[in-house]
Amino acid sequence: MKRWMFLILTIALIGVLAACSGNNEEYQGDEEETESFGETGDSEVIVDLMDTNEEQVATATLTEGESGVNIALEGENLPPGEHGFHFHETGSCELPDFESAGGHYNPTDANHGMNDPDGPHAGDMENIEVSEDGTVDTEVTADMVTLEEGQDNTLFTEEGTALMIHSEADDYESQPSGDAGDRIACGVVGE
Repeated sequence: MKRWMFLILTIALIGVLAACSGNNEEYQGDEEETESFGETGDSEVIVDLMDTNEEQVATATLTEGESGVNIALEGENLPPGEHGFHFHETGSCELPDFESAGGHYNPTDANHGMNDPDGPHAGDMENIEVSEDGTVDTEVTADMVTLEEGQDNTLFTEEGTALMIHSEADDYESQPSGDAGDRIACGVVGE
């Protein structure tokens, strides 16, 4: 009898503990899902990018690589053509224009642009090309940032960071943001 009572109490305790643990991850619109970070390449961050109509138009998968942060970008319902693609300094994507994300991520106080001798910003990256059908499937490496917390160039700053797609191509030299046009899609990387 004692054995059965012990078994029933053990099963009840396991059930209570399982119910209490639950899933503590929250989804807050355009924020990422993260796993713990350790050695290079063992974790990823998923960033959902929303347009100004609050529709998800792209997903970026960020992983730490040997040369920086690798970004696998897949999207649809975007305007065809070349678009500026940057990390911005604040983890906020407020409508109507995503201006809450601030300027390009620039922890070293450099000038904007890969063609500027005093640049680029850490958040500056190559333009992306959206095909005629409005889709994009590309990989980009951001070699001046890291996913490792505590580093001077981490994307996980106190204010967070955001990933942004602009309406026009970045010219890689105009100050302060490459004349890349409006912000058309935004996703929070960290806040």
